[in-house]
Amino acid sequence: MATRRVNDLQFDHGAQYFSAKGPRLGAMIAERREAGHVDEWFDGAFVGTPAMTAPARAMAGGQVIIGGCQVTALRHDRAGWSVHAADGLAEIPGNGGFSAVILAMPAPQALPLVASAGVALPELERVRYAPCWALMLAFSEPIGLPGDRYRPDDDAIAWIARNASKPGRAHDKETVVIHATPDWSRRHLEWSPDLIASELILRFHAITGLREQPYFYAAHRWRYALVEETAGPAFLWNAGARFGACGDWCLGPRVEAAFDSGEALAAAILQTSEPKIDF
Repeated sequence: MATRRVNDLQFDHGAQYFSAKGPRLGAMIAERREAGHVDEWFDGAFVGTPAMTAPARAMAGGQVIIGGCQVTALRHDRAGWSVHAADGLAEIPGNGGFSAVILAMPAPQALPLVASAGVALPELERVRYAPCWALMLAFSEPIGLPGDRYRPDDDAIAWIARNASKPGRAHDKETVVIHATPDWSRRHLEWSPDLIASELILRFHAITGLREQPYFYAAHRWRYALVEETAGPAFLWNAGARFGACGDWCLGPRVEAAFDSGEALAAAILQTSEPKIDF
């Protein structure tokens, strides 16, 4: 659930929407909708407002969030867990005394951190993803797309959407988000963003019959976009080490899967409340 901002432009270049099949996410959606953080885009499909990041930011509440720090290792001693960056102990309040670790990230990115911690979470090895190239376009005036969103029958482009059609977005900007298919993205994974943009714009014109050129374009590579093979359990938790991981990769390629995985891990942590590093 990501939003890219470029000057006065805004693009939801990751997950396009989310929906609830179960009661827990449904309750969260109702709560956040009442607070103005979520709204319905079309039948049963919801988006964050004014950006896809809004619900997560609201859920984080008053917690301390530190960005711009690439974590390279996790260590433990009798005092607790510590977070390390390339140049040593990360400058984080309370670092060295954390009672538990949760990794909420794509499984391949979690693997080296799990290894650094000396904890065994073998289910992570099972997870497989499909990549996705996302293309963001902005036009100086409306271009006459056949709809606000559609899935063309094409081997390169899987999804086209008018980003401005979503609630809470600026409707005076003609912004479009395109997602490439998994197979096409995989075949062109290491291409440069500019070359990807050129190829997908040509395909976009061929599909739509339009000829208008965007005044802004940018391509973004999601290397771990669509879960193809899950870990199996709803979450991973080593109670002795108080070390766990969660994500959509546990249950399936949906926002709701990530939400349910996180809630299940939280429940497990609450049942093992005593810090105990014994591995």
